[in-house]
Amino acid sequence: MGIQSKEDYLRYLEADRRALNRSATRPRLFGDEVWKFERLLRRVEYYENCKRAWYHYPALLYLSVKFRLYSLLLGFTIPQHVFGPGLSIANRGTIVVNSCARVGANCRLHICVNIGSRAGTNTEAPIIGDNVYIGPGVVMFGRITIADNIAIGANSVVTKSFSEPDITIVGAPARKIGGIGTSRFYDTGVPPGEQDRDVTGLNPGS
Repeated sequence: MGIQSKEDYLRYLEADRRALNRSATRPRLFGDEVWKFERLLRRVEYYENCKRAWYHYPALLYLSVKFRLYSLLLGFTIPQHVFGPGLSIANRGTIVVNSCARVGANCRLHICVNIGSRAGTNTEAPIIGDNVYIGPGVVMFGRITIADNIAIGANSVVTKSFSEPDITIVGAPARKIGGIGTSRFYDTGVPPGEQDRDVTGLNPGS
């Protein structure tokens, strides 16, 4: 559904703040560029969905240009209306996401991730569940489905669906290597930003 009201907009902002493990209510003037990007993403989504009157167009145009500039600054190609609340982008760097992909709540996203469509089409892109950790260098594409609470190890290539929740997958092509996913983080209330020391070490050779 995405952001359909001001209440949704505020809920998304708060979920993203918590996912990024920020204690402040607003980004700092310098040093919080990823958080500023995420806030701009949500504001553009809010305006596109909820502020459709003609007199809102100048504000939407301004926000869209600013969002584009931040995308270029940080190296992100992340379209609107793809990610649910609780998005946590680990740091700046190349990230490419197809606009037809759909990602649930509490996604942790790392550098050099590519979520793309099947070759020959722009629309057949992944559908990803809630509480999914996507490690550095992950490539996933095609009309595939990823269940909730799955951890995807660094440099994995995901070309098929994984319907079993709460597992870890790694490799090229990706395969299940364990029955422990991400629910141990989300069920205990640990923010996605605290996951790194536990799962970023996964690699295809594990």
